[in-house]
Amino acid sequence: MKIPCLDLKGQHQQIKNEVFEQFEKVYENTAFSGGPFVENFENAFAEYCEVPHAIAVNNGTNALHLALLALGIGKGDEVIIPANTFIATAWAVSYVGAKLVFAECTTDTWELDINHAESLITSNTKAIIGVHLYGQPCDIEGTQALAKRHNLYFIEDAAQAQGAEYKGKRVGSFGDVACFSFYPGKNLGACGEGGACTSHSEALTKKIKRLRNHGCDVRYHHEVIGYNMRMGGLEGASLGVKIKYLTSWNNKRRAIAKRYLNEIKNDKIQMQSQPEETNSVFHLFVVLTEDRDDFMSYLNKKDIYPGLHYPIACHLQNAYKHLGHNAGDIPVAENQASKCISLPMYAELTDEMVSTVIKAVNDY
Repeated sequence: MKIPCLDLKGQHQQIKNEVFEQFEKVYENTAFSGGPFVENFENAFAEYCEVPHAIAVNNGTNALHLALLALGIGKGDEVIIPANTFIATAWAVSYVGAKLVFAECTTDTWELDINHAESLITSNTKAIIGVHLYGQPCDIEGTQALAKRHNLYFIEDAAQAQGAEYKGKRVGSFGDVACFSFYPGKNLGACGEGGACTSHSEALTKKIKRLRNHGCDVRYHHEVIGYNMRMGGLEGASLGVKIKYLTSWNNKRRAIAKRYLNEIKNDKIQMQSQPEETNSVFHLFVVLTEDRDDFMSYLNKKDIYPGLHYPIACHLQNAYKHLGHNAGDIPVAENQASKCISLPMYAELTDEMVSTVIKAVNDY
């Protein structure tokens, strides 16, 4: 029995007929770019996130890009992000011409270190991006308070956290704007690529909608320099089906994670802290271990195939050499990147598969 880090076949087999029925309707209506199926999903996702506005776009990276543009962030501005995140968080800042400022991460939750972030604020700082890493909400109250003290925008990078909760409230409703990814492997993944922004602000929503659609409010009337970042109709239709199952799928992930957290007993393995006020959706189940290559080789021999999320901290990527960072500059984030490994995590894992992973980890 081979146990991959992620296997989407089981999920799609469950809902194949329902999704294909919706695809037929997209074809009948030739609604391939934007249109009613995307709009229906936007309404459903806004309701799910408990916000008045959701704007669907073509991927999560562009959701972040458009959010920063709509907030007026650009050249001369600085944006603080955690060094331990997927690179898309950084790309968005670079796309708008702002200066990236990488902050340290905590030793327990592995997310943004609020105190270090505050020490990096200058007169040019305009925003801080809090990443809900691996499906675990960041320190939302701490980040909100920091943003308020220094008159900054707070952006939620919720790409991995559809349905995660902070003090009983779903993420996507706390920041000035929140950004989601519907990459196929996400807890809520499109049949294709997709993303969205959520916000309480009608004005900000209008700006993002305009920017995603060639700068238009009215067709062929281009108010600003815009982009072609609409969601496709097939993607919207697939998400409209899947969102109905999201809570159930998330609960299955939580049950698997509970077993990992309670039953893995090995001093060589460190797990992400789960603060009392958060309710993760465990998009990934990442652990740290001293000799990652040895651990991965050991698991592979047992037909368990973990993943890596993310093995190089953002500030040490070749793409950001020009910023002048060196190894040792942000040590906690670098330590996490060098030791992280992702155990299998998806709703379709059987009890037997989970037990097999737990035994293998404990025997290491």
